[in-house]
Amino acid sequence: MNPREPMNGVVARLVAAINDGDRAVFLSLLAPDAELTDDGRPRELAAWIDAEIFTVHGHLTVDREEEQGLRIYATYRNDTWGEMSTVWRFGVSGEKITRIDTGQA
Repeated sequence: MNPREPMNGVVARLVAAINDGDRAVFLSLLAPDAELTDDGRPRELAAWIDAEIFTVHGHLTVDREEEQGLRIYATYRNDTWGEMSTVWRFGVSGEKITRIDTGQA
């Protein structure tokens, strides 16, 4: 396994969508009722991904993972906040992401 690509396939595809700036693929990987929290606060998912990822050139470099790729520790960078250490935890059902919990590590 490449240490920069999560073991979980759907999470790996989501990370690739972030890094490719591909909002359509990102959204296609989510369950219809997917939820997101940022630093423990619930966020409106579509507005958050636009503000924090897709309009500000977000890029995620996976540093390590746990829970078979469902928890990743990553260096995240975007044009608004610069670079920071982050943790991302995913809920997955089948081939869809049901939950994303992210925040600073």
